[in-house]
Amino acid sequence: MIASTTPAAPTAPQRTERQAQIVRALEPHLPRYALLWHAEDTTPYECDGLSAYRQRPLLVALPETEAQVQAVLRTCYALEVPVVARGAGTGLSGGAMPHALGVTLSLARFNQIIRIDPISRTAVVQCGVRNLAISDAAAAHDLYYAPDPSSQIACTIGGNVAENSGGVHCLKYGLTLHNIVKIKGFTMAGEALEFGSDALDSAGYDLMSIVIGSEGMLAVTTEVTVKLIPKPQLARCIMASFDDIRKAGDAVAAIIAAGIIPAGLEMMDKPMTAAVEDYVHAGYDLTAEAILLCESDGTPEEVEEEIGRMSAVLRTHGATAIAVSRDEAERLKFWSGRKNAFPASGRISPDYMCMDSTIPRKRLADMLLAIQQMEKKYQLRCANVFHAGDGNLHPLILFDANDPDQLHRCELFGADILETSVAMGGTVTGEHGVGVEKLNSMCVQFSAEENEQMFGVKRAFDPKGLLNPGKVIPTLQRCAEYGKMLVRGGQIKHPDLPRF
Repeated sequence: MIASTTPAAPTAPQRTERQAQIVRALEPHLPRYALLWHAEDTTPYECDGLSAYRQRPLLVALPETEAQVQAVLRTCYALEVPVVARGAGTGLSGGAMPHALGVTLSLARFNQIIRIDPISRTAVVQCGVRNLAISDAAAAHDLYYAPDPSSQIACTIGGNVAENSGGVHCLKYGLTLHNIVKIKGFTMAGEALEFGSDALDSAGYDLMSIVIGSEGMLAVTTEVTVKLIPKPQLARCIMASFDDIRKAGDAVAAIIAAGIIPAGLEMMDKPMTAAVEDYVHAGYDLTAEAILLCESDGTPEEVEEEIGRMSAVLRTHGATAIAVSRDEAERLKFWSGRKNAFPASGRISPDYMCMDSTIPRKRLADMLLAIQQMEKKYQLRCANVFHAGDGNLHPLILFDANDPDQLHRCELFGADILETSVAMGGTVTGEHGVGVEKLNSMCVQFSAEENEQMFGVKRAFDPKGLLNPGKVIPTLQRCAEYGKMLVRGGQIKHPDLPRF
């Protein structure tokens, strides 16, 4: 699906000539070791976590100071060279895939925690600091950073800002957007920017809400001030088994309808449960069609009361077994399976494509049943894990990227999941972003006029269109080509959705 509208690759002479020009222009601003352009040095940057699509960058710049970042951007702006900012490369939608004639701006060396302020409960960190490292540094003050994507051991806060990352506890504590106070960075032209404020509010439009989740298309983030919250006195987790997918989905909706906001509410289907249990031995019920992980945190009295209420709802809605963690070690054991869902999938398949969409909670069972039909249609397996509390789906389609036909069927499968999500009242992405993976599906979610309004925001920040170009927002031409392709293949399922 993606390859159908990808521009032709530049010729070798074009790449060589342009490369030499950019290297000469950047050499006065960066140490020699901070510029990479030989194939063996740039190949590790050719993709992010979406490894099915690859492109070697023309060169990689590894600045160490904000002045160097600014110089790289100003130079590239003057030469009209595309720039793709990159953090740890753990993104799952191709947002950091390089441009064939552009510079990959690696911010890996911006890895310092500038200060922890326990009084204001904030931390000022450089963009390359790992998510989990913030909580580790704040632990001495009994504080932590709430958003916890599964890749938190490796992913960086700058990447979290770009994708508006969440995690298993985002239902109660919010996404990256809800846990950021201030962002510093630069435009493509090298202009210094600051979004948000150390105060409770900031003057003017709330541009920070636009920048967070903009996938590196509007500005390059270099420094972030995050909120820290007190560690809860106690946390306990319920593991509930269900013999029917619909019962599990209904139980999720019922918990929220009862006015309960768990610290975490996750769902896994039987194939995923089997994969993670074989990997981490978390004690999951392998006979269950679906399991729910429901966590409560707070004071001991609050946790006891909430665990009781959730358990009652789960039993009422058909839970066949309920286990409550007895101590912190068992709680972490319950969560170990969910946290290792992606590596566990890698053990049972040569490759997997992790989809990311959002639907109303009440449609969880409908979507799982629809995916089961898609498995038959596309002849590929799919294991499912959901941030069930907010309806964020992560189906993992299992395939072999060495087989072009399997890759094609995987793309069709993924597009079907996203289109079905939109038809159910949801969105094509929840937290992984659009990148290159979901460009075609944006034609399904939004009309041409809506996409043009998004381009208008990008032009306001990046009039030359050089910052992470060709991603996130589809052109009118791309949507037209995608629509025609679906018509030719007889694949249009929901003709009432935008597409042309």
